[in-house]
Amino acid sequence: METPEQIKSRLEAALPSAKIEIIANECPAGERSLLVDAPSAFAAAQFLRDDEQLRLDYCSNVTGVDWPDKELTEKVKVKQVVEGVEKEVEEVKKTVRPGFLEVVYHLYSMARKHGPVVLRCRTENRTDRTQLPSLTPLWRGAEFQEREVFDLYGVVFTGHPDLRRILMWDEFEGFPMRRDYVAPDDFEYEPTPHDEVLAEAKKHYPAEAKAEAKPEVKA
Repeated sequence: METPEQIKSRLEAALPSAKIEIIANECPAGERSLLVDAPSAFAAAQFLRDDEQLRLDYCSNVTGVDWPDKELTEKVKVKQVVEGVEKEVEEVKKTVRPGFLEVVYHLYSMARKHGPVVLRCRTENRTDRTQLPSLTPLWRGAEFQEREVFDLYGVVFTGHPDLRRILMWDEFEGFPMRRDYVAPDDFEYEPTPHDEVLAEAKKHYPAEAKAEAKPEVKA
């Protein structure tokens, strides 16, 4: 199979306006993936599926990743006048990288018997611009998995044939797989709260129920 660099080069030739990067995964396997900008994602995915050399006709896995805002620290050298002498000194520069949501597709070829090629797409932010094009029209197996990413992370897949929650109920608020998600501590939906869950749930009981829940103290 072609290397990520070769695939990237051919993608850029086919889609001149696309922004494509090779991302190294920080894991023992050192797996690398193709990061494609959202406007070009559908066309790039279609190329990967239909290209005769690649024929990536099978999407095995779709996952979501939440990247909250992150403070980045960088050491930079600047010129300063110290005691009348211009010197080059090192300063620490801090910047904030805005958060975003990411969707990762693992693609294989049943026809050519190779893979995976890992395709990544990112939203503009984590709040009001969380749209990405659905790749379900290209790989039908992505349908339920994109729904799961929508349900648990909040990515809105434009063009999805049936975008609705798949694990949580319709009235559920929030996205449980986001890193800043705070689970409710009353657990009204849990029929038999126990241990720590029960202790947290009791904080929300009415005063009468709290009194009844107190253990009887024997003299």
